[in-house]
Amino acid sequence: MTKTAENTPIPATRTHALERLRRFVPVAGRDYAARRNFDLAAQNHPHVSGLSPYLRHRLITEPEVLAAVLGRHSAMAAEKFIQEVVWRTYWKGWLEMRPQVWADYRTGLARVLADGRHDDRLAAATAGQTGIDCFDAWMRELVATGYLHNHARMWMASIWIFTLRLPWEAGADLFMRHLLDGDPASNTLSWRWVAGLQTPGKHYLARPNNIARYTEGRFAPKGLVSDAAPLSGPPHPPRRPLPADARPNPDLPTGILLTEEDLSPGFLFDDHPGPILGHAALISVAGRSPLPVAQPVVAFTQEAMTDARARWSGRMGAPGPLSDDPAAITAWALDLGLTQIVTAYAPTGPAAHAVGVLDAMLAEVGIALIRRIRPYDQAAWPHASAGFFRFKDHIPTLIRDIAPASVDKS
Repeated sequence: MTKTAENTPIPATRTHALERLRRFVPVAGRDYAARRNFDLAAQNHPHVSGLSPYLRHRLITEPEVLAAVLGRHSAMAAEKFIQEVVWRTYWKGWLEMRPQVWADYRTGLARVLADGRHDDRLAAATAGQTGIDCFDAWMRELVATGYLHNHARMWMASIWIFTLRLPWEAGADLFMRHLLDGDPASNTLSWRWVAGLQTPGKHYLARPNNIARYTEGRFAPKGLVSDAAPLSGPPHPPRRPLPADARPNPDLPTGILLTEEDLSPGFLFDDHPGPILGHAALISVAGRSPLPVAQPVVAFTQEAMTDARARWSGRMGAPGPLSDDPAAITAWALDLGLTQIVTAYAPTGPAAHAVGVLDAMLAEVGIALIRRIRPYDQAAWPHASAGFFRFKDHIPTLIRDIAPASVDKS
């Protein structure tokens, strides 16, 4: 578990996610639109949902959240919140068509870490010792709670890049190591957007008056850069085709594999009437960074996976290992006599890399790894080929068939 600004534990469970959703739904409409940009850490961020760590691991799914909100508000009234939910979807689809961007980020990060020229200034920034009051406070909040308000993330990234003049890759890595909702697509592409790399030539500069307004006077920072050119970089790589959904053979001895990317596996059983002999979980949280990942992030991820296994144990057969070692999963599958393993598709990032290593090991011993793509992702990702505003045009179609009945039964 980690803690909020009020030092109360945040359980990594679906039950807690559903309770947070229940409490938030009444204010997800015009109240959210009016107050969502206020960063009020001392009040424990009362105007946002707090659902992002649960959505990131899919302890609760996007259709469930959207269905609950649309059951109380019209799409027009809840427009801002709906857009916030599908931003994450958009980023995932965009990166899935351009995985080289993630690879380039990791290459750039390795270069920064090996360089050493920025070490002292990186250490000061990471310790919250820059002398910029808002930045240092946000750094302390990030480390203590595993959370930052989205507006604070934008301000912090901007100060990091343009005022402190630190490599954006190191800042993105800092967030990945400490955020409970650290997501390869959302985090990497958001940092690139602030820097001016994602939408070339368009960057984001943190303004003291904006910070003062949306922190209700808590901060009025001095010394921030008021004018800076966006960073430059290579053009976006060519898009690759989106992956195709794979289907299991219901007659074969089958196991289920969970990863931290999707802990609501109910859709895996929709067209699989055959018996499931067992399940295992492949954890890849350490792969989020070449540096040590914060213990609260590791603990949250492990607890979330344990919670999912307990909830679905009646459908997934005998429990196997929860391991970060693909070889251990392969040995388990051989011992159980499996000929196929079914898993939710893991989009670009550390989990996808770990699943790829496992796939190769399983193939060597004649076991197929079947990666199922969630219908929501199949419907949304093809529209993430360009900018978000084009993607936004498809939101009405995306939510048209979402109804309260879409709540995942577990």
